[in-house]
Amino acid sequence: MGEGTGKSRTIVTIYGQQYTIVGKESPDHVKEVASLVNHKMKEIKGKNPYLDSGKLAVLAALNIGDELIKLKEEKHNTKEKDGE
Repeated sequence: MGEGTGKSRTIVTIYGQQYTIVGKESPDHVKEVASLVNHKMKEIKGKNPYLDSGKLAVLAALNIGDELIKLKEEKHNTKEKDGE
């Protein structure tokens, strides 16, 4: 699979749905990302039991995006402090 392209196929399950992910990242990395998304969706569902899976997915993406932006800002601020 993906011979000569450096890509691999990884099957993951997110919120009860199976997905085949094709990419250059290692299967372990893909599984870790899928686990993060799955966990975030379950966390949100626990607080909002009436949300459908589509809305859960969007809210999970927003929450994960928010965490990513905050980490980038934190890293940027740390670099600025170290550079002073």
